[in-house]
Amino acid sequence: MTEQERPLSALPSPAARVAAFVAILLGGVAGGLIGHTLVKLQCTGSCDTPKGVGLLVGALIAAGGMSVVAVLVLRAVGEWRQIEQREAQQGRS
Repeated sequence: MTEQERPLSALPSPAARVAAFVAILLGGVAGGLIGHTLVKLQCTGSCDTPKGVGLLVGALIAAGGMSVVAVLVLRAVGEWRQIEQREAQQGRS
């Protein structure tokens, strides 16, 4: 079944879901590195626990923000496909 024949679905394609998941993971890693480095630059002495907390908080905030962006992008792509399909059907009529 080609994409033209397939019924319209709110579920994004598997490739889009994988790309969104990878983007969230990369955002979390980047946020963790930023949080760790931020605490590392400001802390003196024994800083293992603060560095870990900075890493965790940075990763959670960045991954959470990236997940919001990913959901919005996936919804926009779904709406875009819906509009394209509606216009294609109107053009055939």
